[in-house]
Amino acid sequence: MRRRDFIAGITGLMTTLPITARGQRSEGAHRIGILSPGRPELPDPTFNMLNTFLQGLHELGFTEGQNLTIERHYANGSSDRLRELAAELVRRKPDIIVALSTTAARPAKQATGTIPIVAIGMADPVADELVASLARPGGNVTGTTFLGPELVAKRLELLREVVPGLSRVAALWHPNAYSERTMAGVRNEIEAAARILGLQLQLLPAVSPDDFVSTFAAMAREHDEALIVMPSPMLFGEYRNIVSIAANSRLPAMGAAREFADLGGLMSYGANQLDLARQSATYADKILKGAKPAELPVEQPTKFELVINLKTAKALGLTIPSTLLARADEVIE
Repeated sequence: MRRRDFIAGITGLMTTLPITARGQRSEGAHRIGILSPGRPELPDPTFNMLNTFLQGLHELGFTEGQNLTIERHYANGSSDRLRELAAELVRRKPDIIVALSTTAARPAKQATGTIPIVAIGMADPVADELVASLARPGGNVTGTTFLGPELVAKRLELLREVVPGLSRVAALWHPNAYSERTMAGVRNEIEAAARILGLQLQLLPAVSPDDFVSTFAAMAREHDEALIVMPSPMLFGEYRNIVSIAANSRLPAMGAAREFADLGGLMSYGANQLDLARQSATYADKILKGAKPAELPVEQPTKFELVINLKTAKALGLTIPSTLLARADEVIE
């Protein structure tokens, strides 16, 4: 089945599942609180992640309105709102809090040390102080990680392979995406990789989408020749916007997840976010059946996808090396 058809099927299914009104609870039903940094609609990629997670629960025997009640909370890109929503969720005492990304998991953990938290797609859960270790989390948080800092250098290397004579690269990053320790690790990784590859690097912070105009203006001023978009739930949610601006600026751009290439970016390399969401459903299932988050190892991805958008490459006048096309997991025509 084609991936886009699968996603459409998930979205269609979730719209047909029974919806339980907030505050109601069927007798014997489990209650899950969803905490998302994104928006409750497409094209926000986190919306597909949530639907995939819920589809995973459905396949494990949970049906909303029958044996499952779900309360959904969306921050619409606001970190302050996430903290408020996390506190509200804890007051309502769900059986589990499901947090989409580290950005949501951190305020959830700050709000409660007892309610189990399943975090989907954490960056560096140890550095972000969400778990004691990947093998034995030791607290009330477990889930999946996409290995944030470790893949940054590989993305830069792939970008240089595609853009002939590349010498200047802009890196768009969100300073508040994760903890100071994780963000320092991400910066160190890309700075070290740029030095090894002989590239001049311009790190451009974006605290919110409002900063995109000034950051892309800075790229133009410095004559940057390509763009790498760093891992961040906020930037992930803004992929469509970033891809559009990069196209207008004629900048070859690399993203951290396949959704970037799906939306028209040149390339992406990283863990499949929908796979992480689907895997996370098994954690919720185990916890609802009595397992302790402290004893459930954080699951790491075993495969990383390279996706190349050939249509975008042609629009930019780039010829993708045949050796790279052969290595790609998917080539978008």
